Amino acid sequence: MKNLILLGPPGAGKGTQAKILIRKYGIPQISTGDILRAAVKAQTPMGVKAKQFMDAGSLVPDSVVVGIVEERLAMEDCVEGFILDGFPRTVPQADALAEMLLKTGRVIDHVIAISVDPDELLERVTGRRTCRGCGVGYHAKFDPPISDIVCNECGGELYQRDDDREETMRKRLDVYNEQTSPLIDYYRSRSLLREVAGIGAIDEIQKRLVSIIEGTGDRS
Repeated sequence: MKNLILLGPPGAGKGTQAKILIRKYGIPQISTGDILRAAVKAQTPMGVKAKQFMDAGSLVPDSVVVGIVEERLAMEDCVEGFILDGFPRTVPQADALAEMLLKTGRVIDHVIAISVDPDELLERVTGRRTCRGCGVGYHAKFDPPISDIVCNECGGELYQRDDDREETMRKRLDVYNEQTSPLIDYYRSRSLLREVAGIGAIDEIQKRLVSIIEGTGDRS
C-alpha cells in the first residue's frame, strides 16, 4: 500500500510526476478541487453541504473539506493507496487527516516535497503560452512555437493565462510558502517528509520519487 502526499509550489512539476505515479502504481491522484466539484455534482452528503457554502459565496470550511476527502478515500480505487494533491493545506487539516486514516487503520507513508528555486519556477511558469483555439501549450524557452503569437497546430492565437503572469505567480508562491512551511515542519517532525529536487529531466525526477516510495531513498 502506498499512501502519499505530494507537496510542491506552482510550476514544480507535481502534476506531471503524479500522472506517472498513477500509471506506475495504479493508485488515484486525489485533488481537492476535483473531488469537491465531483461531490457537489454527485450530491453526496458532504457535497450538498459544500454547495450551500459555495452558493452563499463563502469558503468551504475545513470540516466539510475533510468530510469530502474522507468520502473519496473510502472508495474502492483507494484500497491500494492514493496520492493526495492540494490536501492538507494547513496543520489542522493534517491533524484531521491523521485521525481520519486512523479510523480505518491506515497511515500516510510518505510526504514528498518537490523543491525548485523560485527564479526557476518563475521562468517555467511565465514562459507558458496556450492556444485559444485547440488548447495546445507551448513554452517561450523550452518548447517555443514557430511564431510567438500563432499556434503550430491550428493557427489559433497564443496567449498567456492570468495564472501564468509574473505578478500573479509571485502571489501564488507567497500563498504556497505561507501555507506550506508549517506543514513541512509538521511532517518533518513526524519523520514522514522527503524532499526531492525538481530540477532535471522528467524521468530523472521520477527516479528520485520512486526511490523514496520504494524505500531506497534517504530520509530528510
